[in-house]
Amino acid sequence: MRKTDAYLMEGKEETFRLEVKTIPDEIRSQALWCGIRPGLRVLDGGCGPGKTTAILHEMIQPEGTIMGIDYSEERISHARKRYGDKPGIDFSVCDLREPLDNIGKFDFIWVRFVLEYNLAESFDIVGHLKNALKPGGVLCLLDLDYNCLSHYELPPLIAELLPRLMNRLQEKHNFDVYAGRKLYAYLYDHGFGDIQVNMTAHHLIYGSIRDAVAFNWMKKIEVNANRFDDLLNGYPGGYQAFFSDFRNFFLDPRRFTYTPLILCKGENI
Repeated sequence: MRKTDAYLMEGKEETFRLEVKTIPDEIRSQALWCGIRPGLRVLDGGCGPGKTTAILHEMIQPEGTIMGIDYSEERISHARKRYGDKPGIDFSVCDLREPLDNIGKFDFIWVRFVLEYNLAESFDIVGHLKNALKPGGVLCLLDLDYNCLSHYELPPLIAELLPRLMNRLQEKHNFDVYAGRKLYAYLYDHGFGDIQVNMTAHHLIYGSIRDAVAFNWMKKIEVNANRFDDLLNGYPGGYQAFFSDFRNFFLDPRRFTYTPLILCKGENI
């Protein structure tokens, strides 16, 4: 991993956060739309701690194999220990931002919630993934769009500040708030055929909220707070007040929050 391009959400609880936020039924539904089936050789690009890789591994049995790759040595170590004890599943430290020359060719490549963390490198990443596909293989990209910005009814001070916080991540920290809407063009420009697009709600939050969802959202604020020091200094009461006010809003059952997930798949022709 390049030292100058640290992962936006890196922190001591990131492996735990990724495990908690991954919902198996959602993975299975999305993977079925993408076309996963038994017997394929699959690459899970940006696999994190391996939970998704393990779910996909179940779906490609019998005789399917899967490799999960990630540039985090800590998360690959976790994945190997927790999920790597079955035949046909393997994990490797590998950086998608570099050519994928030493991992072979795959029938199916799955990349979920990865490009949004690599704004500058996303187009090149798709090119590297295409080179790792067999002819006729399928690349499936899944990412959020208008990320973290759709809420009702935010307190006025937070409503004014939140877009500025997300713009900061995009302009200074390589995070793509609008990654989802770009996926079709990435596949089109790289010459993929039979491109198909689907959209669903990743977040659709109203009424009471699950503890895991609240933990995920508040952890995002906590981990990135130091990137917003100058912006939060202007908020009455500073970071602690902002955190408390957003938490109170988010736990209020009147609150409505949604984030679209865009799924895009194409064939390597």
